[in-house]
Amino acid sequence: MPAPRLRDRLRRLRPVAAPGPAGPAGVPADVTRAVEAELAPVFAALDDAQREAQRRRARAAAAARARRAEATARGEQLRAGARTDAAAQRADAARQRVALEAAERDRLLAAADAEAAAVRHRADARLPALVDRVLDEVRRGAWPHEPAR
Repeated sequence: MPAPRLRDRLRRLRPVAAPGPAGPAGVPADVTRAVEAELAPVFAALDDAQREAQRRRARAAAAARARRAEATARGEQLRAGARTDAAAQRADAARQRVALEAAERDRLLAAADAEAAAVRHRADARLPALVDRVLDEVRRGAWPHEPAR
């Protein structure tokens, strides 16, 4: 059966027995039924397309949910890793701080030891002269009175 041409389709939609001069003789056609019959395969194909679109939307929504869940899980893994890394970095920073403070303490103790040694050395160097001076004053009888200057 050949496909109807556009002009033939338009003639079917033309009103029959319209007011005005007489037109070609014809039987009023049931346009609604003819249009329904003509468009039924198109609508059936659209129904198939709609069902396919719904299936695709459902698959896409499921894939989106899976990706979202995957991303959430990956985010949780990253967050947990970051917490672990942060704790390790805090512990490392505390160890470094303790090491620096220990080094500073050792430096201060070494400086104090050096200063104490210098004081002992000066005292050892001055002690014989001071002992001689005290003995001289005791021998002169100036002791416990005012020392001679």
